[in-house]
Amino acid sequence: MTHSDIEILLSDEVREAIERNIERDAASIALDRSVPYASLVATQVKYLQRARRKLPHLYEVRAIIPPRAFEQSSSEESARRKPLSGHSVLDLTCGLGIDTMALAESFERVVSIERDPQLADVVRNNLRMLHIDNVEVVTASAEEYVATCDDHFDWVFADPDRRSEDGRKMVVLEECSPNMRALMPRLSEIASRVAIKLSPMFDSDEALRIFAPAEVEIVSMGGECKEVNIYTGAERDTLRIAIIGEGEWCFDPHAADNTPSNESFADGEWRYMLIPDVALQKSRMAMTALKPYAAIWSNNGYAFTRELPPASLPCRCFAIRSIRRYRPKELKREYRGRGIDILKHDTRLTVEGVRQALGAKAGSETRVAITTIEQDNWFIELV
Repeated sequence: MTHSDIEILLSDEVREAIERNIERDAASIALDRSVPYASLVATQVKYLQRARRKLPHLYEVRAIIPPRAFEQSSSEESARRKPLSGHSVLDLTCGLGIDTMALAESFERVVSIERDPQLADVVRNNLRMLHIDNVEVVTASAEEYVATCDDHFDWVFADPDRRSEDGRKMVVLEECSPNMRALMPRLSEIASRVAIKLSPMFDSDEALRIFAPAEVEIVSMGGECKEVNIYTGAERDTLRIAIIGEGEWCFDPHAADNTPSNESFADGEWRYMLIPDVALQKSRMAMTALKPYAAIWSNNGYAFTRELPPASLPCRCFAIRSIRRYRPKELKREYRGRGIDILKHDTRLTVEGVRQALGAKAGSETRVAITTIEQDNWFIELV
């Protein structure tokens, strides 16, 4: 997006056109000769419509939304739930400014760094539309700003760019931009604490190894791991899992109990199967969290119990109809031709391979789980 595009999008004529066409299909707008700057209007309508749920405040004021910045931005819900507050904060990775706007609610002063001059202008204009007046957007690279900064902040926040120039996703911290590991010595001089948002693929043990003492937070929503957050300068190492819409659980990573349950799975009359949330599994704390309530043999596997477990546990609970060893020839007589939904954890068996072996098809007629426990493959039909 160019400065000229921004000026056009701020004009009364184009803002009125966006408002008139906000419910229309973007493709039809682009072909409509009666719409001024139809291509620009169509693009903005397309991304404003997508912003309704992800960025509702930007949608409400009909903010300017550059497509690439939208794709890379946090959701407002995710940005607002970070446990940061204080007098001043430095956001090293402004982007579309969603984290910056959330930080402005919890800090008296926010300095936000954006190297792209056009995107920085977009954010400044959007902040004005939202009546946010405690944010200073600085056009610079994070490295340039930090090198010459003579301020001191309560917090520094960063969401490093995890895509290479050729579009590859990157997980290694040193390959992301800015390189937060390289900046940490300088950041420790200008800030009390540092918060870093990382890829959901980033390893929590590695985060603790690099940044200890630190709080490492693993965030999930709808059964999908969304992000790993690091908060440096903590009193002690802490692993926190946060399931958006459900709650948070904290663990001491140095007190993990990863010994399998003593009870034999084959001998148990199990009535309920628990599926640990993806954030709990990623933290490698599933056994620690669930062993007081259920039998579990692996951090990557299911847990089982005879009694209905507390609803407060970070897992899904299913009633069990039957448990059998996975013997395809025997099971095929019962499941041939049936539509089955297969859940799998901690096994080399594949969903498609099991369906083929049973002569079954994908469907919702029956839900089963497959897993490997004590070197045996198990086939569990759920209610």
